[in-house]
Amino acid sequence: MKKNRFPKGWNEARVREVLEHYESQSEDEAVAEDEAAFQRRDQTVMIVPKTLVPAITKLIETRRTGRTTKAA
Repeated sequence: MKKNRFPKGWNEARVREVLEHYESQSEDEAVAEDEAAFQRRDQTVMIVPKTLVPAITKLIETRRTGRTTKAA
């Protein structure tokens, strides 16, 4: 059986903690959290086609880590 792998800084305990947070939220708490996220001035929310999500995720990770990749 393959061992689960977590992103850097994450482990099973952290994943369980995040799951517990969201699973125990009331609907009103979840809405308030979403609304607060939309009010942040240092971030933006965009709707993109699902097919682009892997490419966007890769771009964000590349920028975050400072790595560069060769274009295909």
